[in-house]
Amino acid sequence: MINFTTAAAISTTLLAGLAWAGPGLAQDKVLRIGINAPEIKTLDPHRASSTAEKGPMGWVFNGLVRFPPGSADPKELEPDLAESWTTSDDGTEWIFKLKQGVKFHGEWGELTAADVVYSLERAKDPERSSFAAAYEAFETIEAVDDHTVRIVLAHPVPGFLGLVSNYHGGNIVSKAAAEEGGDDFGRQPVGTGPFAFQRYDTQQQVVFVANDDYFRGAPKIDEISYRLIQADASRELAFTSGELDLIYGKREQRWIDRWNREDTAKVDVFWPAEYRTLHLNTTMEPLTDKRVREAVARAINVDEIASFVGEEVGPKGCSVVPSGYLGEDCSAWTYAYDPEAAKSLLAEAGFENGVTIKSVVSSNNAQLPIMEVIQAQLAQSGITLDMQVVDHPTYHEMSRNDLSGATFYGAARFPIADTYLTEFYHSDAIVDKPTAITNFSHCDVADEAIDAAKVEGDPDKQLAHWSEAQRLIHEQICAVPLFNLRQVWLRNAKLDYGYELEGEMNLAPRITELTDLIE
Repeated sequence: MINFTTAAAISTTLLAGLAWAGPGLAQDKVLRIGINAPEIKTLDPHRASSTAEKGPMGWVFNGLVRFPPGSADPKELEPDLAESWTTSDDGTEWIFKLKQGVKFHGEWGELTAADVVYSLERAKDPERSSFAAAYEAFETIEAVDDHTVRIVLAHPVPGFLGLVSNYHGGNIVSKAAAEEGGDDFGRQPVGTGPFAFQRYDTQQQVVFVANDDYFRGAPKIDEISYRLIQADASRELAFTSGELDLIYGKREQRWIDRWNREDTAKVDVFWPAEYRTLHLNTTMEPLTDKRVREAVARAINVDEIASFVGEEVGPKGCSVVPSGYLGEDCSAWTYAYDPEAAKSLLAEAGFENGVTIKSVVSSNNAQLPIMEVIQAQLAQSGITLDMQVVDHPTYHEMSRNDLSGATFYGAARFPIADTYLTEFYHSDAIVDKPTAITNFSHCDVADEAIDAAKVEGDPDKQLAHWSEAQRLIHEQICAVPLFNLRQVWLRNAKLDYGYELEGEMNLAPRITELTDLIE
């Protein structure tokens, strides 16, 4: 059994330059957080994509603009590292004035325009970023002077400010630290946020320490111990015994209801939801036959799944674009649950005795129970779901290596249709391509509409293009939309975030300079 300890002193065994030791040895307030992951592969903000990796991005890094703590609403974006900005009438040129005196962690100096240019160039580079496709329209990024950055776009970009926010590729890194770190930067990240990386105890915990030079003020928390505890029962036991203050919860209604009855704990259920979709690999037998894909769609009872998850945590979706995103179109584009119709479709396709579909499935609690329900539903129509259950990192790796016929995937993105359509349904994002993102289905029918929406300046015409893309994807049955799985975290009632938590794009409560443990 792994023995997790709360570090009260900064380790002296670190390699020089790989971590920041902080301002002093005494640590008074240690926030202990439990996450459902066996390891952390990277803390590089331009690579971090798993739920466990995304959370710390909000503690360590900043963007030019930011979602205010507790919000995932793009209408509320506000200045972060930039103090102001202007844009041209056609939306293709943006000029940002940077705050002065903002310091990077450790001895990496002050933030300048060169760091911003480097970070955004890095974000658009497929060799260094998992989010490069979103930055293709960035034609030039230049430093006008030490505290001014100009970005010129090839065409107007939907939700542009989201791309330079404190989210995914918008996070700003130290140019000097990233260049020196090279491929190891993800194991020694340097940002400007309220907390600085200190060390990673492999498969045990990541330790972050307060950045007393944070430009918004020194944090009230001295240290964060981010503990890797994959088993739900172990995490919950550690919370119950007082060893943890905040844990990744179970996204199940009955679990939420049980903990809501406890006076000493608080359950946070917040947006954005990770939109749960079953992607069907249109290049893998027997799913190459559209009739088989339709049979799968008709054999899945989405209402039953949503009820199983719970109304508060898992509201049903209606399109391949997540609920609430700008551009979502719910024009009755769903395949009604009909097991008998599914059997008829299989027989018509020559599979009177049923079919078997291979699926790589994560063992984590947000995925496996749902896939077991889907497996049972499909079986009623003669569809055998052959599930290969693996740990979550292996699931990500195998899915991206195109080894799954049916890929159950959940993701939250900047809430406009373009981000989801581009990453999951544009042919450039097909998982076996050099430009791969997360197009597990090999869907390629909506490229023209997706691309047209990117450059359309008329909002109504842009919506029409997005609508057309959703129609085409639905007709091709590239995926079966299921439900929105909201974030669920459990905290000690003495933990005060310092803000009201309604949403957080990095999927974990943001720990800020205002967060406190009340004695």
